[in-house]
Amino acid sequence: MTAAVTAMITAVVGVLGTLFAPVLSQRLTSRQRAEEAELTERRRLFEDRRTAYTAMNRASRQFHTLLKDALHRLRDDVYTDHEREQLEEVRREYRDRYAEAQMVVPERILQASRAVNQVLAGIDAVVKRLDRGRARDGESAVQALLDLKEAESRLSEMRRLMREDLGVAD
Repeated sequence: MTAAVTAMITAVVGVLGTLFAPVLSQRLTSRQRAEEAELTERRRLFEDRRTAYTAMNRASRQFHTLLKDALHRLRDDVYTDHEREQLEEVRREYRDRYAEAQMVVPERILQASRAVNQVLAGIDAVVKRLDRGRARDGESAVQALLDLKEAESRLSEMRRLMREDLGVAD
């Protein structure tokens, strides 16, 4: 190869390198931005789930606790308007957290939360009927307290699944 051809090839490679360097740089930058955006979105979704799980767990447990308190007070015939209002407020909070969770959590978590909701909503209905003196056959505060025990294992299972989904190891 002659010196002229070698110089020509070197010049062409240099010019192509100069021309393609900004294109390559832009592609690499675009790829990095896309990866950063994807990572940011994954973090946001994770935080949304964690926030929903925390709120749902707290609201479920608080609703469970106040249902238990209401049943004890109904059994002892000391249930007051204050407790009624407090239970209703917690029930609404629970309902809102449950609705929010339905929008951001995976199906297996929803199944576990439905199992909890089934018990809590059923006991809430019993509390209201007992309070109004409209109990169905076999319904009593004592029986409802026994039925409410079923929610405890369901609450624990829901919490376990939530922690597992968040990557929390025992």
